[in-house]
Amino acid sequence: MPEDRLYLKQIEIGPMQNFAYLVGDREKHECVVIDAAWDIDAICNIAEADDMKITAGLVTHFHPDHMGGSMMGMEIDGAAELIAKKSVKIHLHKSEVPYAHKVAELSDSDMVATEGGDTCMAGDIEIKFLHTPGHTPGSQCFLVDGHLVSGDTLFIGACGRVDLPGSNPEDLYRSLQDTLKKLPEPTVLFPGHNYSPQTTSTIGQEVRTNPYMRFGKLQDFLSAMGY
Repeated sequence: MPEDRLYLKQIEIGPMQNFAYLVGDREKHECVVIDAAWDIDAICNIAEADDMKITAGLVTHFHPDHMGGSMMGMEIDGAAELIAKKSVKIHLHKSEVPYAHKVAELSDSDMVATEGGDTCMAGDIEIKFLHTPGHTPGSQCFLVDGHLVSGDTLFIGACGRVDLPGSNPEDLYRSLQDTLKKLPEPTVLFPGHNYSPQTTSTIGQEVRTNPYMRFGKLQDFLSAMGY
């Protein structure tokens, strides 16, 4: 694929330093939005300014700062507002559908339940879904043409929390070691939050420098996570 055909825009948005992403096909002028939350109008306006039509919403996990809903006394716009504005379906892991009912008040007809290995298309650009549980049961990353949108599974120099309802540190260890660590080293990493001086990294850099990618034993990882 020509490098300039892939449309990938990283958008920092909201008070929790979230990243939303627009990913798509410049030639077909179609894109998906990943983790649309906080300001749906702003995200949609960016796509429109770039002459891109949003055709789907993808969600890395069900937390309100990534999908919308109520959180710490805040009402966060998210998937429901995207559906109202663009009439799209929200793709999230099948294990998170019950959470989406409660957190974002989505109905079954609003959603496409996914599992690891599934794909969706943005124009002629294929996006692959990787199930990476741990931070939440249905956390998923999105792989497209050597680029990985990792949500809260893997950050630059860190990884997602495992002390929240539904978190599982053993699952996160396996997601990091058995799924993400096995991706090609040049794979460009796009995390779910701006928690680092860098806004992108690579899998190779994280394998070499991220302490949470370097534990050879589960028990060492668990100890580092406070278990």
